[in-house]
Amino acid sequence: MAQPISDQVGFLGEACRAVQELSVSRNLLEKFRLEERRLEKELEAERKAVTDAISLTVKKRMEEINDTYDREIAREQERLKRVRSKREKAKTQGIRERIEEETAELKGNNRELKLQMKAVFQQDRVPGFCKSGWFYALYFPRGFTESMVLLLNILLFFLAIPCGVYLFLPNKSPFYLMGIYFAVILFFGGIYILINNLTKVRHQSALKKGRSIRDLIKANNRKIRVIVRTIKRDRDEAVYNLEKYDDEIAQIDQDLADIADKKREALNTFDKVTRTILSDEIASNSREKIAKLEEDYEGAAANAKEAEIRVKEQTLFINDNYASYIGKEFMVPERLDELADMIRMGKASTISEAKTLYKSLKE
Repeated sequence: MAQPISDQVGFLGEACRAVQELSVSRNLLEKFRLEERRLEKELEAERKAVTDAISLTVKKRMEEINDTYDREIAREQERLKRVRSKREKAKTQGIRERIEEETAELKGNNRELKLQMKAVFQQDRVPGFCKSGWFYALYFPRGFTESMVLLLNILLFFLAIPCGVYLFLPNKSPFYLMGIYFAVILFFGGIYILINNLTKVRHQSALKKGRSIRDLIKANNRKIRVIVRTIKRDRDEAVYNLEKYDDEIAQIDQDLADIADKKREALNTFDKVTRTILSDEIASNSREKIAKLEEDYEGAAANAKEAEIRVKEQTLFINDNYASYIGKEFMVPERLDELADMIRMGKASTISEAKTLYKSLKE
């Protein structure tokens, strides 16, 4: 200290009051800080509630707009699907009718040829199975298909069957295989020759006429296949009278484009105008409460700042005027009172002696 202390007890009393005032100021500072944090959290919660309400409302309204237009688009798309399906059915029916019309003459010719063949066979009393393609492939083969049928029959009866029988025998022997082949050739060959004698030899003329008629029917069938293939590959759909479907499809496509444009326009308007209006309406409901919270928060912050300055000033004052002389470890009201009591009771004459005595008593 710059000046010697004349009143030791009074000096300690002043220090004690200063420390007590600092404690009060610190308690008040803590109270202001707690109030400031509470108001800050409440203010943030209210602002977040407003933001969340705006976000939720905007999202809900956006979904409502999207759902409304999406339902209309889905309805039109379903309608478009139905019209396209009708168009496809109409086209398929048109192709079928065109095929019937353009092949009618050939099909009629085939029917006449089959009746002619039936009459020839009946007149010559040819067995009915001789009209089959299998019979003509075996006895009057002509062309690649019938030649393959003949070859497959030969492989079946004179290779597959004898080899299969031989494989099922418990004892294998080349003589057994030779015997099987002899029996198979004798059996199936005999049947083939017998049928040949009963049909081909007896009804040679009728069967040859049947061969010619079958060739004509085959030729007509090839022409029919060519006509069918040509019609199915034809890109020109004008002959099927599909204009009403095409007009309806074009109208639906235009309606879909209009709905899509309206949807974009509605979303754009909502984003630029309606969103702001909704945000302002929701925010206005909490504006007064937020303003009051902001005012209270600013007041609490100002009080805390003022209390902090006061605590700082009192701390520096105590440090400069008392703690530097008495010592920080004694800057507690109870200890300061004990030091003052020692001096009043004559146990010590100075603060330094009182401190020394206090430490000795505590040891």
